[in-house]
Amino acid sequence: MTPLSVRSESFDSIEVEWEQLLPETAADTIFITPWWQRLWLEHYGQEADLHILSVRQGEVLIGIAPLMLTNGVLSFLGDTDLFDYHDFLVRKGREVEFYNALCEYLVEMEWHTLELKSLRESSPALVHLKALAEQKGFRTEIVEEDVSPYAVLTPTWDEYQGSMRKKDRHELRRKLRRLDAADNARQYSCDDPLTLAEHMPDFFRLMRASSHDKDEFLTEDRELFFKDMAVRLAEKGIFKLFFLEVGNVRVASCIVFDYGDAYLLYNSGYDPEYSSLSVGLLNKALCLREAVEKGRSCFDFLRGPERYKYDLGGRNQTVYQITIRR
Repeated sequence: MTPLSVRSESFDSIEVEWEQLLPETAADTIFITPWWQRLWLEHYGQEADLHILSVRQGEVLIGIAPLMLTNGVLSFLGDTDLFDYHDFLVRKGREVEFYNALCEYLVEMEWHTLELKSLRESSPALVHLKALAEQKGFRTEIVEEDVSPYAVLTPTWDEYQGSMRKKDRHELRRKLRRLDAADNARQYSCDDPLTLAEHMPDFFRLMRASSHDKDEFLTEDRELFFKDMAVRLAEKGIFKLFFLEVGNVRVASCIVFDYGDAYLLYNSGYDPEYSSLSVGLLNKALCLREAVEKGRSCFDFLRGPERYKYDLGGRNQTVYQITIRR
């Protein structure tokens, strides 16, 4: 049998294979795509010591490790500010071979800490890396980093509402009736890459208005990232910018990724002056309804334990960080 080898890659050398491999892995999500990671690198990674590693058997790609080295700390490319999930890309069924080969390669690199954030609870890395690191005598720590609520969708919206807790179902229906009675209330999405630029300022306005934390988060650099991300993902048919209008005024907005078999709720904002109509929550509820109507199987609320996620039927999955020290 041909032995496995580890190669150092660039985005240009690996991007096509990366796209082809991703659907064959347990890590498949928008944040692990080469498009997202290249975009982050362009905006924030000018000083990054990049280590994109491929594990191969002959010319057959088994997996990819998108890593970077910073002051002796080896980590995933990107950070938790803009990435909800990280992981290695490993062809299903080849995990043991991949992690064995990768671990042998990493041992020869110069680093003092391997810090891997934002691993979903289903990630094989949590099992395989821990075992291999302990065999090498390294110190290993796995901690809960966050929760990332999600909803399992049903064939119809009525069925989905029926699956919610009775109190939440009653409240949602009451709020939707009240919105229906408001002045010309409607929701729509903007996803044309040629016109998205003219809609993003309203999204930023609503995001800033909704909380002090979001206002602080939305730096000029992050606005530029969001603008570039919107256009590039819209060109791939993944990006949706939803607005809720009342009386012809945009009062709530959110960014949703339509990726694979799921909708992912990335960020949002609303005008507090319309809080009596619950516009922030209802804009998200209407996105959830569209996901059901389009036949998606999951609505991922992404990281953070905000109450509205559970009010809309979310259930927790845990996101972990594994730290390995020599």
